[in-house]
Amino acid sequence: MTTVDVTAAHVDGAPVAETVQRRHAEDEFAAELVALAACDERPRPPGWRLSPSAVVTYLLGGETSDGTVIVPKYVGPRRLMEVAVATLATDRALLLLGVPGTAKTWVSEHLSAAISGDSTLLVQGTAGTPEEAIRYGWNYARLLAEGPSRAALVSSPVLRAMAEGRIARIEELTRVPSDVQDTLITILSEKTLPVPELGEEVQARKGFNVIATANDRDRGVNELSSALRRRFNTVVLPVPAGVEEEVDIVARRVAALGRALELPSCRRRWTRSGGSSPCSASCATA
Repeated sequence: MTTVDVTAAHVDGAPVAETVQRRHAEDEFAAELVALAACDERPRPPGWRLSPSAVVTYLLGGETSDGTVIVPKYVGPRRLMEVAVATLATDRALLLLGVPGTAKTWVSEHLSAAISGDSTLLVQGTAGTPEEAIRYGWNYARLLAEGPSRAALVSSPVLRAMAEGRIARIEELTRVPSDVQDTLITILSEKTLPVPELGEEVQARKGFNVIATANDRDRGVNELSSALRRRFNTVVLPVPAGVEEEVDIVARRVAALGRALELPSCRRRWTRSGGSSPCSASCATA
């Protein structure tokens, strides 16, 4: 997916690129992904950029054979990440389930970045998500002028993922209307998407799969049909196991956010009462 920097300024006729607030995972951690790929000697599933073992290392952190440090992207049970990666290596789609704040979207993005090198093939599920967001739509100006044709067809992120052998992401699947959800059944079971208007079908290339997320508190909105649920392997992401794990997660995310926004660093000491104290006089007066 091509990212256009719409904020680019010009000084004396020369463009000055401004940094974006939040880079995609495959850009932010590009050096880690390159190092893992260079040192990865294990077999890789068709269409994958890394072996399953290397993907788990990317998610949970570690060190490559050349000494590159891989920072953890997920703090939690290793077994859950192993099951998630193993699922995507098969023909089963992955459903990440959990309450809000359990890193479902975060894990989905990093899995896509590590496996496909592209986390941007994303469908955001809402109550108004149409079928075209999962299947395909039409450029109606060309459709009226030329009739149904490949040029008039507008591919959805899922269709693009099928054609390119990549991971498609669907956020908040249970918010999507039930009849739209069920358009996934043929895609996930047959790995094909018929386009009857053209008398054609798009067959998924090796490497294609789907990662969907849903939170437990939305189960009553639009329950998945039993037929669709069988196409997914569900991994439930838990809340942090304790205060120390939660503090670790918050510290890592705050540090990453500070670097992205280029904020001045300031360490604070946590007190026994649960508050914090400034690390120096300059912090107290800032």
